[in-house]
Amino acid sequence: MGTRLDSPEAQAAEVTERLFETYPNTTISLDFSNRLELLIAVILSAQCTDERVNKETKDLFATYESAAEYANAPQEELAEALSSITYYNNKAKYIREASEIIVSEHGGQVPDTMSELTELPGVGRKTANVVLQHGHEVVEGVVVDTHVQRLTRRLGITEAHSPQKIERELMELLPREGWQDFTHLCISHGRETCTARNPDCSECVLEDICPSSKLDSETDLASNEAW
Repeated sequence: MGTRLDSPEAQAAEVTERLFETYPNTTISLDFSNRLELLIAVILSAQCTDERVNKETKDLFATYESAAEYANAPQEELAEALSSITYYNNKAKYIREASEIIVSEHGGQVPDTMSELTELPGVGRKTANVVLQHGHEVVEGVVVDTHVQRLTRRLGITEAHSPQKIERELMELLPREGWQDFTHLCISHGRETCTARNPDCSECVLEDICPSSKLDSETDLASNEAW
């Protein structure tokens, strides 16, 4: 089992440096060509893989090109277009209602503030952070998805459980210029190595500083079985 560095600040800095070396070009994996497409893709990505979302939005974005078109689309029609996405009925409703507000209150343009974005149906702070960062180049916080939650707790950077508290702690521990990249580094490492069910500790660049590493315990178990 690895040993965490002396402080959460030092741990976060070392984790960031090592992951940067491992994933130097990591970035958002959702496909989009404008802010509206980004907003919709992020809404659809909740509890659904980015790969699945990208597959479905290819046709969706070709069919609906403006907030007004989404707002005016019949619920059943839009839901049918999203039928392979998890919770597609609810997400179709969120997209239609959010689009109605975008048209009526924002001139058809996706708003560029946290407060305005989080007033849209289906948009929480995580979604708003993604849209601000990648749609408006505004970094107001750290996107805390399931990978960030899992890795920061496993690595001993935080003991918090709620995304809101984890985000607040990360904003204090990380330099502001690193907030956006930290999320993508965690996502890449969470997908490649530190998976939810079967983390590959033997191939992990963070194993020696990870208090949750299973490497030593697995080695001890193998030794005991050999006897």
